[in-house]
Amino acid sequence: MVTIYHNNRCSKSRQTLDLLREKGEKLQVVEYLKEAPSAEELKSVLNKLGLKPEQVLRKGEQVYKDSFAGKSYSDDEWLQIMSENPILIERPIVVKGDKAVIGRPPEKVLDIL
Repeated sequence: MVTIYHNNRCSKSRQTLDLLREKGEKLQVVEYLKEAPSAEELKSVLNKLGLKPEQVLRKGEQVYKDSFAGKSYSDDEWLQIMSENPILIERPIVVKGDKAVIGRPPEKVLDIL
């Protein structure tokens, strides 16, 4: 089973989803803007990515600029902020077993299939 944290408005996310479907992967699609992951779920995904929360923040988003730019938070605080503001999470994130990758470019997902 492959899980994709997906935003249908994002072309890279749509391309990644199409690639996974072409490969015949059994998919769980999480539309994370509608079903925001919990801080614990994000922590698990980030551990699989081998990244810290700040490394997957979309700093170009207006909510980041307005509320969080230039401020310092702990990893746990960032996880909570990202759970409450899922637009800040880089996309798409694809998870298979104990591995995860950010699908930018979409072909990066082939590394974990």
